Amino acid sequence: MADPPGCCSTCATCLLCPYSCRWITAKKEKRKGLRTTKYDCSWFLFLFCVFLFTLVWLYFAIIILNDFHNFNEFIFRQRKLWLDWSLVLLIATAVLISYSSVLLVLALCLQLCGQPLKLHWVHKVLLILTALVVAAAFTGLGIKWAEEWKSARISLQATGPFLHIGIVGGMTLLAWPLASFIYRTRSTGLKVFVLLVFCAAMIALYLAPLGITSPCIMEENQLPPKPVLVGHRGAPMLAPENTLMSLHKAVECDVQVFETDVMVSADGVPFLMHDEELTRTTNVQAVFPERAALNSTAFNWTDLQQLDAGSWFLERRPFPTVQSLSPGDRKEAAEQRIPSLEQVLEAAKQSNLSIMFDLRPENHSDYQSFVNVTLGVILQSGIPLHQVLWLPDGFREDVKQQAPGVQHVYGRKRLENEEPGLHINLPYQDMSSEEIRQYRQDNISVNLYVVNQPWLFSVLWCSGVSSVTTNACQVLKEMKHPIWLLPSSTYFMIWIVVDCVSFLIIIWAFVLMKKCSHRRRPAESETDVLLTKINSLMQE
Repeated sequence: MADPPGCCSTCATCLLCPYSCRWITAKKEKRKGLRTTKYDCSWFLFLFCVFLFTLVWLYFAIIILNDFHNFNEFIFRQRKLWLDWSLVLLIATAVLISYSSVLLVLALCLQLCGQPLKLHWVHKVLLILTALVVAAAFTGLGIKWAEEWKSARISLQATGPFLHIGIVGGMTLLAWPLASFIYRTRSTGLKVFVLLVFCAAMIALYLAPLGITSPCIMEENQLPPKPVLVGHRGAPMLAPENTLMSLHKAVECDVQVFETDVMVSADGVPFLMHDEELTRTTNVQAVFPERAALNSTAFNWTDLQQLDAGSWFLERRPFPTVQSLSPGDRKEAAEQRIPSLEQVLEAAKQSNLSIMFDLRPENHSDYQSFVNVTLGVILQSGIPLHQVLWLPDGFREDVKQQAPGVQHVYGRKRLENEEPGLHINLPYQDMSSEEIRQYRQDNISVNLYVVNQPWLFSVLWCSGVSSVTTNACQVLKEMKHPIWLLPSSTYFMIWIVVDCVSFLIIIWAFVLMKKCSHRRRPAESETDVLLTKINSLMQE
């Protein structure tokens, strides 16, 4: 389907060798009369689809990094194995995208050189495996982590304008090998089909900004105040979670609310602990090996005080930031113990820090006594009650009667005709930008969790969220402005300029390739005549 080669023999040979695994020169390929068949074209189309598939997965992999610590904790609870699986994800994704990218670039260069696209069977098998691996990854994501589809949709509000520019640029570059293919292909029907598909894709891309929305497309003077930072179990990237050190590090990060989880020991002492078991964040397996699998509430306070709640942080390094801790911080982390709620309330009172907590486990038979004991500690601590944000739903009315000054935070959206002044705490995937704006107008405080990546923080900032719960307080603290903010008029101008430049480059590519094809044909005709004459003379 393609005419003879149009570039130097050495370059063509260098391209053919890795793509077709044919370790012979391009001249020999020409003498063998190999051409790109419809079968070869179908494999090129499959290669292009696999590349796009892996590219989309790469985008998803980057987006879900915001929530990957939750996945690491989930795996530990299931397998008792701690590993930063985000590194495995990124390395595997990088290998897949690099492989398909290199093959695609080779194929496009071969097309520009007029060489046959004879993909080797090894590459075909590897491409099929790549497609299956990525498909399995998407399937697993949909089954076990379906909320990440909402995360991807939110991410488009941060990346949409830039993805549009990038895709338009990529399709514009694709016009060069496409024009070469059009002018070398003899089949009129195929030419018309390819051109129609390309034109339809470009028109859709040129008009795509009509459907792109982002809360960060606004005037500078319309930007809401920066959201308040809520430390998720303190500052878990800088200190062991749910410890006094983590609270103090959170204060250094300008965190205004310390979010934590409270349990009650067997002898009635409220203490800080997230997991129902102690194995992840303490050395309970070494101190009480026969009781390690018991619920945290089965231990009395004396037993809990014997546990090391900091060394795991240095050994397992749940976040990359652990490697950069100073010697002093490492020493302090290794000395951490499980703190009681009384100790935490005293530290919060001294730092003028609010505390928001959940009381776990809610399905415990003694839950009402847990509520009463916890309330008693709060009232005895002397902390101003407006600094206490109460999350548990169980026995909430009793809490309102015993401690009327406590602020109540609800893990749901507001009900119809509900009074203003509510405090709502939800996953960031459960609130749209429009809902956040409406709640803000109705004087409803919205806290979203868990927000670690600057792009996500920027989108929520532009949307007008009141506060965010974060693991990365040290990162978000330094953000004085959203990552990007564009007035609508500026974005409109960028859109028009990008589309116009792309259109002109595509026209230039087709015109230039047409001239090159016209120049090549007379030379190829003279060569063919000369070879025919030489062949006739040799036969005579």
